Amino acid sequence: MKKITVGVDGMMCSMCESHISETIRRNFNVDSVKADRHKKQAVILTEQDISEQQLHDAIDPTGYIMTSYASEEYARKKLFGFLEAK
Repeated sequence: MKKITVGVDGMMCSMCESHISETIRRNFNVDSVKADRHKKQAVILTEQDISEQQLHDAIDPTGYIMTSYASEEYARKKLFGFLEAK
């Protein structure tokens, strides 16, 4: 699984966050996306790799500005992971 963090400038309210989240969900098959206007970013969890250019092409027409891109491997924490034998 990948965790992609995208810097997004121009979000001013919760509707802006929703707009960015919906744009990403509509264009890509993602497990989750959370846009945060205070942090000026959107965090995406996905099985597929999404390139910086693909995200830029999806976000740019919305009027918001993509300012950064970072992708890293991500392992979800299991709810009862502390019970697993080591």
